[in-house]
Amino acid sequence: MPELQLLRPDHASAILSFETANRSYFAGFVSDRGDDYFEHFADRLRDLLTDQDAGAGAFYVLVADDGSVLGRFNLEFTGNGVAELGYRVAERAAGRGVATATVLELCRVAACEHGIRVIRAAAADANVASQKVLRKAGFAEVGPADPASIGGKQGSWYQRDTAAE
Repeated sequence: MPELQLLRPDHASAILSFETANRSYFAGFVSDRGDDYFEHFADRLRDLLTDQDAGAGAFYVLVADDGSVLGRFNLEFTGNGVAELGYRVAERAAGRGVATATVLELCRVAACEHGIRVIRAAAADANVASQKVLRKAGFAEVGPADPASIGGKQGSWYQRDTAAE
């Protein structure tokens, strides 16, 4: 059974494998991270861990029984009990409810462990799968998103109150 784990340094190789194996798949939904991301992956991971240690966010990986990464789920804390959610799920796990179940679990974790009251997520208009995940996880569309929030694409913000968690 996959397990949601807080990002740790020892996840590095599994995350890089996940990102590399799914790069073209992800590029179909969101802007490609670019070669620089992969060339400087260790620096980016170190930055995330530093931000996490400083309390700026909480970064999670969904780890399969074999130790591979099935997804990444990030909470960036924006202040006043609000966090922005970003996530991506491996192609091999897509369409099986993995993203929805994990987003629901992360909402509970955000409320209980991080004191988050409101979670926001931006989804591109063309990313119908992500919109479905957010709606199934109890998010409501609340307005247009700046394209800069979604890799230059048109889209909307979705929001969920975690008070009931």
